[in-house]
Amino acid sequence: MARRKPDIGRIFDALGDPTRRNILERLGEGPVSVSRLAEPLPITLAAVVQHLQVLEESGLVQTEKVGRVRTCRLDPAAISAASDWLAELRSHWERSLDHLGELLAGEE
Repeated sequence: MARRKPDIGRIFDALGDPTRRNILERLGEGPVSVSRLAEPLPITLAAVVQHLQVLEESGLVQTEKVGRVRTCRLDPAAISAASDWLAELRSHWERSLDHLGELLAGEE
């Protein structure tokens, strides 16, 4: 299956929810089954599945079903896309602030 380019808007929308961020932190430790992922969360398994669907649609998480077990893992491509976007934004603001500093220094 061809991979599509990560959608930055969907990625940040998915990251906006604290439960989904918690799920991503847990997946940072390695692949885990949906049922095991849901164990410590104070929400129903159905709610965890809904959160995973948002994460999967954003490209942050991949799932694979083998038999009756669905395993989830982070997708590094989407995480890299978000990181790259933030790095570009930071670079833009650093250049802008450097330019402002130069302008202000010239007024002295």
